[in-house]
Amino acid sequence: MTSLEEELARVKPSGETFLTVGVFDGVHRGHRHLLDLLKRQAARAGCVPGVVTFRNHPVTVLRPEAPVRLITTVEERVRLLQELGIETVAPITFTLDVSRVTAREFVAMLQRYLRMCGMVVGPDFALGHNREGTPQVLRGVGTELGFTVAVASPYDDGGIRVSSTATRNALAAGDIATASNLLGRSYALQGEVVHGEGRGGSLLGYPTANVAVDHDLLLPGDGIYATWFHVDSQRYQAATSIGTRPTFGLGERTVEAFLLDFRGDLYQKTVRLEFVERLRDEVAFDTAEALKRQIEIDVRETRRVLGAAA
Repeated sequence: MTSLEEELARVKPSGETFLTVGVFDGVHRGHRHLLDLLKRQAARAGCVPGVVTFRNHPVTVLRPEAPVRLITTVEERVRLLQELGIETVAPITFTLDVSRVTAREFVAMLQRYLRMCGMVVGPDFALGHNREGTPQVLRGVGTELGFTVAVASPYDDGGIRVSSTATRNALAAGDIATASNLLGRSYALQGEVVHGEGRGGSLLGYPTANVAVDHDLLLPGDGIYATWFHVDSQRYQAATSIGTRPTFGLGERTVEAFLLDFRGDLYQKTVRLEFVERLRDEVAFDTAEALKRQIEIDVRETRRVLGAAA
């Protein structure tokens, strides 16, 4: 049994499935358009709706010189899909061996291990070796092997393509409004609070929570953001900085959140940052005192933005 078969065999659907396959990074509005069709087709056939999602982006294997940072971790992707009513979610790992599996072999595995009775795909979909499994090819294979194939209509927003790439581009530019619109929800990231260099509290009077984020995730562009900080089922206003802290010399990119009206120990807690608005660019200040004065302004702006958004 191959590693792909082993991953599929771990999933135990409660019945026959109607499936779609893809990365589904971000689970954005375009994905939801396709998933709505999937759920309708599954209900009509008396099957369970399911998604086969890749843990890693295929581009990182096929073109490692052009790595793709993800919008969501696989754990968050599974959660979002399940919240949308997708009963069966099968995360699989894309490898060079998987890239060599033919379309026919792949769908036969889906039938064998996930009890697939039908598929829903996008108009530009293709799977299998050399992307041979186009919707037309899959329909032919389905006729032979005994499953149906439905093709979702294209989806856009006023002529703008809703895609994971468009969402990544918006995030990289710090355009939280566009990214959240494409996602259909507030953009957020999750991580564990770790120890930083301690300047926030001792030097500036603004102690920050340093959030360690999965290294495969794409961070929003450098800048200061008004965010909601979720921890222990509570929500706090926070001014969050993403960048290299140029006032103190360039370093690694970090995510640091100053929680308004909070006192307590957050170390080693898993937290979630929900981004609402970008306040300004990251700037190198001449002195720590000048930076402190700007942080005071950032805190006031955070209160204003989140007060209006609450």
